[in-house]
Amino acid sequence: MRDAYERAGVSQAAANSAVEALARSLRGIDTGKPSRVVPLPGHYASVVRLDDRAGLALSTDTVGTKMVVAERLGRYDTIGIDCVAMNVNDVICVGAEPIAMLDFILTERADPAVCEQLGVGLAKGAELAGIEIPGGEIAQVAEIVSGHELGGTCVGLVDLDAIITGAAVEPGDPVIGLPSSGLHSNGYTLARTALAGVALGDERLGRPLGEVLLEPTEIYVRAVLDLLRSPVDVRGLVHITGDGLNNLGRLAGEVGYEIDDPLPVPPVFRLIRELGRVSDHEMHEVFNMGCGFCCVVAAEDAEDALELLRGHYPSARQIGRVTAEAGVVARR
Repeated sequence: MRDAYERAGVSQAAANSAVEALARSLRGIDTGKPSRVVPLPGHYASVVRLDDRAGLALSTDTVGTKMVVAERLGRYDTIGIDCVAMNVNDVICVGAEPIAMLDFILTERADPAVCEQLGVGLAKGAELAGIEIPGGEIAQVAEIVSGHELGGTCVGLVDLDAIITGAAVEPGDPVIGLPSSGLHSNGYTLARTALAGVALGDERLGRPLGEVLLEPTEIYVRAVLDLLRSPVDVRGLVHITGDGLNNLGRLAGEVGYEIDDPLPVPPVFRLIRELGRVSDHEMHEVFNMGCGFCCVVAAEDAEDALELLRGHYPSARQIGRVTAEAGVVARR
């Protein structure tokens, strides 16, 4: 039997195969000169060498079908925050400081009122992340899309000898979880399918469902940069997106992870699980389940790291630890 996400129209297995097929072609690029790419297979952002010391980190992403919720509500003033968040949160995973982003609006028809609202969110997100948005692009392609999609490409700077890959992670290192603000920008096809029978104005979660679904993705840049600039030995940084805490497995190193004290699960996830009849296993494979970012630090620095991170997120806590079970992410 197919999982609920696949029945809703999204096959993660097909997506993974498609990415690998694309990557096979791109690996054959021959520029006629030495490659500038720093090998970081499976990580969140790519890094290219600028010179012998500095690297340029790059990431690109969209807000996905969260835009459908914005369109149904006729409200676009927060979705730009999501676009910034999905990009800058990836860039910081390699230890880079995001500095700028370009936005890309794919639309059926350019609407000044909608674009103005999108700009409001993009500007707010940029301020929260401490980046600039010096330009972008709008493409009107009515033959291809109905409505709008918003994406971006972010760049950051990182010293080559300071790139965070997870290679230094060791068994016993603590995994610190930072809370999410809700669904963020992943799994919306499944969420919308599960909640199709609930009006966007329904307030069983304490406020209108539409507001809950449009809650902007948390931007973790300032907290993580503070951690990187501290004496704490930061060994791994993980943006928890699609695949949930399984994203920990994207870090380098022949290790595993045990999550035995997860952060609280926001009520919206329980509603999706109940109404969509989604298994607990699949919920944890699709959604962040309340944890939007993880920091892996040296065991001796756990308390210092927690003290610093709690200055940004009071509910941050150690949710698990690194194990010697290579490739296994276990939840107890």
